Amino acid sequence: MSLNRSEKEAVISDVTSLAAKAQTLVMAEYRGITVADMTKLRSTARSNGVTLSVLKNTLARRAVAGSSFEVVSDQMTGPLIYGFSEDAVAAAKVVAEFSKTNDKLVIRGGAYGGKVLDVAGVKQLASIPSKEVLLAQLLGLMQSPISRTARVLSALAEKKGAGAPAAETAADAAPEAAAA
Repeated sequence: MSLNRSEKEAVISDVTSLAAKAQTLVMAEYRGITVADMTKLRSTARSNGVTLSVLKNTLARRAVAGSSFEVVSDQMTGPLIYGFSEDAVAAAKVVAEFSKTNDKLVIRGGAYGGKVLDVAGVKQLASIPSKEVLLAQLLGLMQSPISRTARVLSALAEKKGAGAPAAETAADAAPEAAAA
C-alpha cells in the first residue's frame, strides 16, 4: 500500500515527535514473525512504554534527520521494526527479551544518547535494571544505615527495659521483707 504525500508527511511528523521525546531507538529485523507473535510483542512493548513501528526506511531516515538517532540512518535497510522509548532501557529490554524466545526477531542495532549501538550494545543496555528497580536499590542503600541504627537503639532500649524492672522488683521486695 503506497501512501500519498500528505500521509507520508503525517508519518514523518509522528515519528519525528517520537524521536524527539525518546532516549533510545532499537531496530530489529522481523522477517518471518507470525502476526500472533508480532501482536504479543506490540502488547508487551505498549505495557512497558515502548512505541514499536514498522516504517518505510526512507520515511524513518527523514524522521530521524536532525535528531540524536540520525547516527543510525545508514543502518536503516531491510524489513525493520523501530522501537522508541523515553526510558533509556525499555526498548532494548523489550526487544532483547522477545528475541530470546523468538529467533525470527533479529536485533540489528540502535542508538542511545547520540551513539550507535551494535547488537552487543543493545543487549548490554537491556541487561541494565529498569529505572524503578535502580531507584528501589538506591532507596534500600540509603535506608540501610538508618534501619541498622534503629535496630541497635531498639535492642539497647529492650536491654535497659528488661534490666530496670528486675531492679525495681528487688527494691520493692526489700521494704516488704523489712515490714514482715
